[in-house]
Amino acid sequence: MEPRFQHYAAIDWSGAAGERHRGIALAICTVGEAAPELVRPAHRWSRTEVLAWLLEELPADTLVGMDLGISLAFADRQDFFPDWNESPRDAKRLWALIDAICADEPHLSVGPFVDHPEASAHFRRHGGREGAAFGGGRGRFRVTELAQQAMGCKPYSNFNLVGAAQVGKSSLSGMRLLHRLGGWLPVWPIDPLPARGSVVCEIYTTIAAIAGGRTAGRSKIRDGAELDAALARLGSRGAGLEGGIDDHRSDALVTAAWLRRVAHDPALWSPKGLTPEIAATEGWTFGAT
Repeated sequence: MEPRFQHYAAIDWSGAAGERHRGIALAICTVGEAAPELVRPAHRWSRTEVLAWLLEELPADTLVGMDLGISLAFADRQDFFPDWNESPRDAKRLWALIDAICADEPHLSVGPFVDHPEASAHFRRHGGREGAAFGGGRGRFRVTELAQQAMGCKPYSNFNLVGAAQVGKSSLSGMRLLHRLGGWLPVWPIDPLPARGSVVCEIYTTIAAIAGGRTAGRSKIRDGAELDAALARLGSRGAGLEGGIDDHRSDALVTAAWLRRVAHDPALWSPKGLTPEIAATEGWTFGAT
């Protein structure tokens, strides 16, 4: 039986300020066991270049995993932003709202949104600025993030914008990219999985690293030999990179190989916590069970 996808790409994403980021890396592999390869390995990507690559250079029938949150928590309060009359009712409207508020902000940045007088009440921002609706503690979590936690991972709330491990700004900037895909690429599970063609999904690179023999606490790989060991556990040939490697590139390489190994598993496309409402509002992380 021919595989549903012919290529598997993983994108390690960044929400950092500025145009170009060492934290962005792209890797891709084909069916079989050939090692995944970095796309433009010496290049420092911008977020808009990643968008252009997806729209103009993506090979046919590619499963694309993006390391970001594709939405915000909704199910816990039946709303993204309770008490804000412009709060959207689904993820696609959320993407559109963020992009509209940040329309004049370059590089898919999201400063105007997190500083918006209504939206900011829901975020924990730098300088000890915690919005009254943030909720305290670790913040609000999506259902998929609770599933990640049950797997031994340590997810962060997308409403938290503080700390080295926060993923809030990268997720919000990613939502601007998803909006600008404009329907050219379906985003699972917010869009249903089509019978053919390319698809974007959310990934959490720690899940791929665990499948490659790492632990959640040691998911980051910064050595070429350790990278090849993880790839071997995923049925892939080694990348052959010697010595040190930054974890953004290793995350992308390992996750591309992991996607190739598990994309055929129907259970991962129908996790038990994924309802039609969750799919439309919060989305899901591929591989979270």
